[in-house]
Amino acid sequence: MGQQAQTVRLTTAQAIVRYLANQFIEIDGVETRICGGGFGIFGHGNVTCLGEALYEHQEALPLYRGQNEQGMGFAAAAYAKAYLRQRFMFCTASAGPGTANLLTSAALAHANRLPLLMLCGDTFLTRLPDPVLQQLEHFGNPTYGVNDAFKAVSRFWDRITHPAQVIQSLPAALATMLDPADCGPAFIGLPQDVQGWTYDYPEVFFEKRVHRIRRQAPDALEVADAVALLKQASRPMIIAGGGVQYSGAVEALTSFADSTGIPVVETIAGRANLLNDHPLNIGPIGVTGSNSANTIAEEADLILAVGTRLQDFTTGSWTAFAQDAQLVGLNVARHDAAKHMSATVVGDARLGLEALSAGLQGHAAPATWTERAKAERAKWDDYVSENTRVGNGPASYAQAIGEVNRLCHPRDRVVAAAGGLPAEVTANWKTMAVGTVDVEFGFSCMGYEIAGGWGARIAQSQREPERDTIVFTGDGSYLLMNSDIYSSVLTEMKMIVLVLDNGGFAVINKLQNNTGNESFNNLISDTPTATHQVEVDFAAHARAMGAEAETVSSPAELEAAFTRAQASEKTYIIAMKVDAYEGWTAEGHAWWEVGTPHVSTSEKVREAHVDWESTRSRQRKGV
Repeated sequence: MGQQAQTVRLTTAQAIVRYLANQFIEIDGVETRICGGGFGIFGHGNVTCLGEALYEHQEALPLYRGQNEQGMGFAAAAYAKAYLRQRFMFCTASAGPGTANLLTSAALAHANRLPLLMLCGDTFLTRLPDPVLQQLEHFGNPTYGVNDAFKAVSRFWDRITHPAQVIQSLPAALATMLDPADCGPAFIGLPQDVQGWTYDYPEVFFEKRVHRIRRQAPDALEVADAVALLKQASRPMIIAGGGVQYSGAVEALTSFADSTGIPVVETIAGRANLLNDHPLNIGPIGVTGSNSANTIAEEADLILAVGTRLQDFTTGSWTAFAQDAQLVGLNVARHDAAKHMSATVVGDARLGLEALSAGLQGHAAPATWTERAKAERAKWDDYVSENTRVGNGPASYAQAIGEVNRLCHPRDRVVAAAGGLPAEVTANWKTMAVGTVDVEFGFSCMGYEIAGGWGARIAQSQREPERDTIVFTGDGSYLLMNSDIYSSVLTEMKMIVLVLDNGGFAVINKLQNNTGNESFNNLISDTPTATHQVEVDFAAHARAMGAEAETVSSPAELEAAFTRAQASEKTYIIAMKVDAYEGWTAEGHAWWEVGTPHVSTSEKVREAHVDWESTRSRQRKGV
């Protein structure tokens, strides 16, 4: 008879924590824990049992105390992005509103295909004390609660109803978070009583395990078909998305472009794939793109989409390409590779590009096409140089971006999200090092900026502690979520935060005006219920949370202020007013579909509707 397996009696919570502490991954030849720790706010749904287990493992799995659960999730997402999805953080929240606050974060991680583990309190399995504090009661379904809402925003969802289930659930959650195609958030609901129940777990479950992220080789026939299409193309173009970085394919992409002469454009998530001065980097594409990228996109007869999900800001709501342009989707996710009738190459981006390179050996795009793309990029560079020049019109996002770009270190990490800054950073930032730009625009989530900056800085402190994390945020996002300035001070995770104050939600006001509507309820000055106009002293507010801060009156004062921020050892906030109406990057925009009123009493709204719809004929109809 075989020897009986050794067991150890642990609570459910203890087993979860012990398992996570023993999962490793090899990165650049170094073994490190996959889970870098966690973010937590304790309450009656997680403090007594999960808190007890985490206390015993606080060195292996450091726990960062958040100020808001949504912010914790944003920080965890930014951490995972900085680690190119090779590591993740967990978030733990109490039952009820604490957990519900993570819904937005889960949606952000889901949209951006980012690993995030949520260990959240749940109602008592026995139901003996029902209804408990913060429990929602569904009279016809007693199993239904707040945690069920996470099913829509999770790639993996489970509720532990017996301690033994951990043995199957945790490996499945981890496999999902490490899967290149299905990567996304994992949610595990932990009823308060079950967290403390014990089970005799096999000790082998807790043995150290070193994981590797799968590289799926593309199908040879799909590669051959794609090679044939590329050879036939007269005007080929590459769209490089965030998946290029996640698969470690930047070098392969660069080599492929160099050998074939095919121009490369970048998505928002793909910014910092190629350096700004690479001759085949033709710029960012789409609604928040560049004239150079959008011009060649309109003329291209073949688009090789690598590691991108082709969202509407990339495709200009599918008006950016010629109606008869052929798409080839190289993506590890079948769902993304096959969009809009693309010829598919389903597989890892690096292996796919290497296979395509081998098939195209000796072949190059027509030189006239390559040179045309380069000439368009040169014109765009001239525009950006003038657009970011201090003194070029009223104080603007672009001028602030240009000054920081000029003064920062090439390896500093830039974080932005939502509002007008994704467009302005994407269009105007000159990438000086690969993988240094994090513009969250998958879910376009206000409030990500400062919380995400904190998470990015935690990751950066483990890899390049001498480099800065630079956050661009508007006043609207700052007011929505700023408490992780305090978190960064408490944990000594220094950030430099640029608060660019345009008096409200100015980019949505711009959309409102561009569709013929009057300014209404976006800028503070145009909010009818804001009967008393009050300016926020952002510097004073930041100082109250322990940061250093100052206000500058113009972009001309940014150089000295930013230099002081670089020299500081503490989180440093620089506030500056920018114009709400002028100074926007006016070039580089593709069409974007938004709903406009078909009838209105306003002549301007009716005219804007007709104008907006006039270009719909260019929209691809799914083919």
